[in-house]
Formats: sequence, structure tokens, C-alpha cells
Amino acid sequence: MFTPTDPEVRAEVIETVRKFVAKEVIPVASELERADTYPEAIVEQMKGLGLFGVMIPQEYGGLGLDLLTYIGIIEELAYGWMSLSGVVNTHTIAAIIIEMQGTDAQKQRWLPGLALGEPRGCLSLSEADAGTDTRNISCKAALDGDEYVVNGTKMWVTNGERAGLVALAARTEEGISCFMVEKVTGSRSGGIEVSKNVGKLGYKGVETVEMIYTDHRIPADALIGDAGRGLGYFLSALEIGRINIAARAVGVARASFDAALAYAKQRHTMGKPIAEHQSIQIKLADMATRLEAARLLTLSAAEKRQAGERADVEAGMAKLFASEAAFENATDAMRIHGGVGYTTELPVERYFRDAPLMIIGEGTNEIQRLVIARGLLSRS
Repeated sequence: MFTPTDPEVRAEVIETVRKFVAKEVIPVASELERADTYPEAIVEQMKGLGLFGVMIPQEYGGLGLDLLTYIGIIEELAYGWMSLSGVVNTHTIAAIIIEMQGTDAQKQRWLPGLALGEPRGCLSLSEADAGTDTRNISCKAALDGDEYVVNGTKMWVTNGERAGLVALAARTEEGISCFMVEKVTGSRSGGIEVSKNVGKLGYKGVETVEMIYTDHRIPADALIGDAGRGLGYFLSALEIGRINIAARAVGVARASFDAALAYAKQRHTMGKPIAEHQSIQIKLADMATRLEAARLLTLSAAEKRQAGERADVEAGMAKLFASEAAFENATDAMRIHGGVGYTTELPVERYFRDAPLMIIGEGTNEIQRLVIARGLLSRS
């Protein structure tokens, strides 16, 4: 699926995003985050940069870049404000499912718009009793003539309020199937109701919603691939989602380290910078080592997936290690900052609140350990 991007082009694209984040995101991120305000102006600029179509082929209006470029972009966005990487992620996964499993007509129908960020895409897999246990999905899609009638409730839908195209997992007679559900943006769309915007510890500014389907009719040609094989499509795409989570975690881990390093050099105690105290140096060394290891694991997983190989173990390892590294780096950054790190005057407390999402999202780290172990056993 992924045509390798020229390394010079990749570096140029990532540098463009880095400069965009420094100029347009970092100065306003804390204010928007505290207000839990959707970053409309920033998202419009992201559309202009083509970030909603990074991996959509050029023939459909996307940039046609590879996975290594994408994770570099995600790291830069998360470095400035982790929520922005969430705005892009589920949209990209929906597009990848269409690209991998859709018909030519479906690709022509949806990919050009997704490449422009209009409509926005989102992913709807989890339910109240089917988060980790994805095979327990109860949302149903019953075939009625040339339409499916959808009934059920979905949880934790990132971008669900503003999305116009929903990659939906629903149970059919054949098993769990995948559909692309078009909806008018807003709280109601036919038989779809966005019933609740879930409050969160961190990950502010991007909505995470509950969606209720009540006798909502969708055309039969909204089915992606073969009926009953949808869960496999979702899990394959979620390998990329887990690599994305790892890249987000690298961004947060790096932001935490940079903040701690800068503060340690300027803050003085006992007549010298605290960076000269051995206890602080040990923390900085651990933070830098975790950051480098997390980045290399993420790159390794992305390279394997980009080469067309199965990367469930590698994606699980990257997600597991990088997310824990982000949390540990955020914690150490707060400790190095002392009291001021606990205040909202600096972004360190935001890193501390954002980091746990990566430990939980795209499959908890407890599940990642099982995925890794089972994958290792099956390969042996």
C-alpha cells in the first residue's frame, strides 16, 4: 500500500510541520486546552497543509506519502499539542480501511473528500461492553432489501461530533462487518444521535462521544469488503493506529524532556543550576534514554508495516514502551520542575494529563503484552 517516500521529501515535510507547530500551535495550545476548545483555525491550517490526506494516494487527491513520513508528522503534532494528532488519526485509519478494502467505486466516492479533510472521518469500534473484547460487539446491521438497518450504541468515538464519515463495526448475519456511514455533521443525522460528549482528564479540545443508532438506514454499498470480515479489517488498520499512538507518545516524551532540560539549566539552587545536581542528571539521562528507545521501536514497527509485513508484535511493543516512556518522562519533568510544574503556568501538567491516554488507547498496555506474547509464541 505504501510507496516509500524519498528521504529528502520526508525530511522537508516533517520540517514544515515542525515549523507550523512552533508558530501556530505551541503559542496557543495551553489556552485552548484549558478551555477545552476545538482548534478550528488550526485544523483549517492542517487541511491546507494536506495533513488529512498524508497517506491517501495522489490519484485521489492525497499527498501519497509513506508511513514513516506520517509518524514523523504525528510526533511533531503531539509535541505541540497531543490532541491535534487525535484529530488526524482516526480520520486516517478510516481512509486506510477504504484504500485497503474498498472497491474502486468506494475509493472514488470517499477518498478525494477525505484527502481534503471534508468530510472528516472517524472510527467507531468500541462499545460499553466491547472495548478490549472487540468480539463482543452488539451493534447490529440487519439487511433489508438494498439497505442495512443499524441499531446500537457506540462509545469513545473520537471526532464523532464533527465527522461526516464513520467507519462502523456492526454485527451482521455473517459476523462483524465494516461499513462507511455518511452522516451530516452535528448532533443528529437521520437515525444517528451524538448523545454525550465524554469529559476527559486530558486529550482536551477534541471530542470523544457516545453515538446511538436507532433504525438508521444505510445503503448496501456502504459495506466495506466482505460481510463478516470487518473485525479483521479494523484490527489490521489498528496496527497503524498503535504505531500512531507510539508516535504520539514519542512527541509527548520529547516535549517533557525538552521542558525538563531547559528548566534544569535555568533553575538555580545552592548557588548553581539544578542540572549540575547528580539527582537531576540521573533523571535527565533516564528521560533521554527512554525517548530514544521509544523512537527507535516506533520506527522499527513502521518500517516493518510499510514493507508489507505483519507488524502486530512490533506495533504492540512500540505502543507499550513508548506510552509508558511518555508517562514516566512527564512525571519526571514535573518532579524536576517542582511546584511550578504542578501549576497551569507551564505545559508540564498538560503532558502529565495527556500521557495516560496512550497507555489506554488503541488497546490497553495489559492487552499489548498479551498480543506481544501470543505473537512471539505463534512465530516460534
